[in-house]
Amino acid sequence: MNQALENQLTVNVLFFGGAKDIAGTSSLKLSLPSPATLSSVSETLVERFPDLKRFGRSLLFAVNQEYADPGIQLRTNDCPDDFFELTTETVDVGEVARRTVLPVCGATVTLDGYARKWTKDRQTDYLVYEAYESMALSEMEKLGAEAHKRFEIAHVGIVHRLGRLEIGETSVVIAVGAPHRRAAFEACEWLIKELKRTVPIWKKEVFQDGEVWVEGEGKSDMLLEPRARRTE
Repeated sequence: MNQALENQLTVNVLFFGGAKDIAGTSSLKLSLPSPATLSSVSETLVERFPDLKRFGRSLLFAVNQEYADPGIQLRTNDCPDDFFELTTETVDVGEVARRTVLPVCGATVTLDGYARKWTKDRQTDYLVYEAYESMALSEMEKLGAEAHKRFEIAHVGIVHRLGRLEIGETSVVIAVGAPHRRAAFEACEWLIKELKRTVPIWKKEVFQDGEVWVEGEGKSDMLLEPRARRTE
């Protein structure tokens, strides 16, 4: 690997509010010499987007969803490029795949799962997906963390569609970036199997003569979560 690439730190920057308007984007990737601090990120962003200066001290930074001091030194795991999302919008497979492409990677394996027309000789009109959303995202994050332990991979992204899907529309995209392709293939296959088995997302197949909820591999078609309430 090129020594210059080894000494680079890739930082995923998310913009919100007025900063997003100035940058003209909700996110971008910066490649900085390692080691780097939060101040390095700030200086680079202000150089690229001078209008950010007008925020002064009101421009706040966070690392791993916590406010951070400018002097904090960034590490690889402080700026993860893993992402786990649920959406009711059309999923762009190529865009999801490219989000896992970084200098440390030599291959990205992408699974595009989409609605098929036939299931056991029965014609499907359309699909409906629903999820226990907060739990589904939490479980997907757990799968990503476990995938890093099991396989020599760099990044994982999972985007799952909810709501009504027409035949041929993408329901789920799993993208895995890794230094070598074998690990990426193995991790991608493991992730889709575990997602179907453990993540609380349910699929309904709608036919001309009826409909059926399809149970996942080892996942019940019903989930109850009792909540205790304190009474005085």
